[in-house]
Amino acid sequence: MHVTIDGFGGNPSQLGNLQLVRNLLDRYPDEIGMTKISTPHVFQYEGVKPEDWGVSGFVIIAESHIAVHTFPEHGQVWVDIFSCKGFNEIPAIDKIVEAFSLTDTRINKLERGLEYPHSVSRSVPLNRQERREVTPVG
Repeated sequence: MHVTIDGFGGNPSQLGNLQLVRNLLDRYPDEIGMTKISTPHVFQYEGVKPEDWGVSGFVIIAESHIAVHTFPEHGQVWVDIFSCKGFNEIPAIDKIVEAFSLTDTRINKLERGLEYPHSVSRSVPLNRQERREVTPVG
């Protein structure tokens, strides 16, 4: 599953806090049921335009990655949670809203593995067919 969170109306001091982003990326994978396999990498970015500065960071998880990009002067944050396994996105979103005191969000969710049915009743026949194809007869 791929969830993007576009956050608005955030607290500029939280959005600009390098340590807050680092701590979030350090604990967040475990809090949403993922497996952290790297330390968080977090950087402060100074834009060409002074108001475009922010904090960017990512952490590699066994399931894929989580990235955070903040824009304190604009009160905005973009978060990308990319996972090869499903997860409950509501608590994941709530934790981001809380971390940056967001007043509004725009959420996008894309199921991964779109070619494979997500319901059990639709996946069983496909699974059986795949087993027949790889299991030798006799």
